[in-house]
Amino acid sequence: MDDRVAGALSLPDDWPAHPDLSLALNRMGSFDWDLDSGLMHMDEPALEVFDLRPGEYDGHPAALAQRVPADEANRLDDMVTRAIKGGSSNYGAYFRRRQRDGSLCWTHTQGFIRRDGTGRPRRIIGIIRDATQELAESTARRTVDDERRRRTSLVEGTTAALAHARTVEDVTDVLRSSQVLANLGAASLVMGLLESGRIHLVADGPEGAYVQGTRYTRTDEPYPMSEVIRTLTPRFIETPEDFAASYPVLWPHISHLGITAAAYLPLVAQARPIGALGLLYGNKAGFAGDERNLLVALGSSIAQSLQRAMLYEQEHDLAEGLQQAMLPRRIPDVPGARVAVRYRSARLGRDIGGDWYDIIALPGGRVGAVIGDVQGHDTHAAAVMGQLRIVLRAYAAEGHSPATVMARASVFLHELDTDRFATCTYAEADLTTGVVQMVRAGHVDPALRHVDGSCRRLPVDGGLPLGLSAEFGQLEYPVSTIDLDPGQTMILYTDGMVELPGTDLDEGMALLVSTVRDGPQDVQELADRLCAVVDERGGGDDMALLLLRRDAAHAPHPGARLQQHVAQNDPEALTSARHMIRAAVRAWGAKGRTDEVELAADELITNALMHTDSGAIVTIRVLTGPERRLRVDVEDRSSARPRRRDAGESGVSGRGLMLVDRLADMWGVESRGNGKSVWCEFLIPEQR
Repeated sequence: MDDRVAGALSLPDDWPAHPDLSLALNRMGSFDWDLDSGLMHMDEPALEVFDLRPGEYDGHPAALAQRVPADEANRLDDMVTRAIKGGSSNYGAYFRRRQRDGSLCWTHTQGFIRRDGTGRPRRIIGIIRDATQELAESTARRTVDDERRRRTSLVEGTTAALAHARTVEDVTDVLRSSQVLANLGAASLVMGLLESGRIHLVADGPEGAYVQGTRYTRTDEPYPMSEVIRTLTPRFIETPEDFAASYPVLWPHISHLGITAAAYLPLVAQARPIGALGLLYGNKAGFAGDERNLLVALGSSIAQSLQRAMLYEQEHDLAEGLQQAMLPRRIPDVPGARVAVRYRSARLGRDIGGDWYDIIALPGGRVGAVIGDVQGHDTHAAAVMGQLRIVLRAYAAEGHSPATVMARASVFLHELDTDRFATCTYAEADLTTGVVQMVRAGHVDPALRHVDGSCRRLPVDGGLPLGLSAEFGQLEYPVSTIDLDPGQTMILYTDGMVELPGTDLDEGMALLVSTVRDGPQDVQELADRLCAVVDERGGGDDMALLLLRRDAAHAPHPGARLQQHVAQNDPEALTSARHMIRAAVRAWGAKGRTDEVELAADELITNALMHTDSGAIVTIRVLTGPERRLRVDVEDRSSARPRRRDAGESGVSGRGLMLVDRLADMWGVESRGNGKSVWCEFLIPEQR
């Protein structure tokens, strides 16, 4: 550019700026852009950056359009405009340029804005240089950094996945996952655990990799896992030749697998070896230092998870053994019934809870059925459950009424050195008559399956849970009486059966009812089906289940004699006697006279209890002869004979025998040694 042209344009006296020699030495070009004239001077190094010869540039920035793609030019113009208008003194940017051969390269420019005394921008002086190599190196560094971050993320991600592993199998499943192996670049893995001085192989690599006789090996044998356990030092095998030379006993058995490298790591927890891990590679040669450090760190994380899993399994085995020891070892045969029991441990905590069931043989052919749940999921809950089961069984076997059994069990639990409480349902069944007396202490309601397969919930009055009722002085447990007809099934269970994840109690109960309705008739198969449905729905709590079905063959039959003792001030025995009479009448084909027989018998029993000092013995049986008759006898220890009389003025008493006389076909009184028997008979049709 000559001085005449420059003077005509009133260019700055020092235009163009003289570049520093150091710029050229660093392969940087310079430019001086006069904003008033629009001319931009570029020195020779700057033109070389743009792959331009001196004659190809006329001093106008537009001449650079052949080297700067339009989108890049627009981005640069926008950036310079914002810097000028925003009052900035400098700017810098990377942009792409097109070489003479059409290839794109990276360029870096940095400009410094010169303003006059009023702040008006007058010139931009700057540098320009090739940045292709710089960005390539930066990309390489980012690649290395990304790889390091990926490896760190792999350790963190694998550690996070292992945190959810509860068993050794869970740990091996995590490590065998395609994602973990792919991130490690490994084809497969082998893993062994140290057990009583021997290495137990728990994961044996790819299909066909198992070597006969290596399921259990000693630590002094010539195998890589044995070596790393002995030395507590990782072993990195970088070539097939290295593998063959180091382990000639093992290599011939696995050479066909295409293994090119392997890394064997000792698994050490609390300064003690617990096993070894081997990673097998199919397309690898050598291990970089960072990779070795990564694998050692990963081995440490795996060792911690394995130790936790092994301790968990040991605790689980111990807890499960304790739980099973606390439950009945054998369910006794129950004449007149089919019984099925099931217990499922939880998959949370230590996999142990306080759920239990029991079947108790009682005097007089009766049977007690118990289902209960002690609060908590630990060995203490199981210990409390065991003690509570024993005392409840003892109280029932002593002949106490269901309400008394429950109250005494509550007092026992309250006096025990524990803060646990328990829910429980106790049912006492007379399988001959089908009378079931039931007491519920804070437990879920039972269910009843009918002969046709339909099922319904049995609302049973209840009291506070065991332990709490004694603490709050509320030991009165109401007794509910139900009739269990031949072929019907009573279903007792703990809340783990109906409290399912994501559902409320009513939904769980509806699922139970529908499963029973659609389930098999056999109680054993039905119990299995109920447990399977809970498992399918992901039940997390422990649960116990007891099914008791009354046999049709055990119902009262002609010629049988049923008897019940009714003590003074024992309303439960009176209720039981009424149920016995009702069940016998139905079973013996006299259903049409049920109300008459029950009402007449009730009057005779009431008279015996009111007018004597002792209880009464009620006997009901069928008499055969010319006419089939049902006879009810009520014995007491008083020799005073009852007499029929009209009701008093109040109409409250005096009409008992008159009512019996009207209802029964015949009645009478018989002397019995130290007492008497008042009886009544009813004609009933012959059974077909």
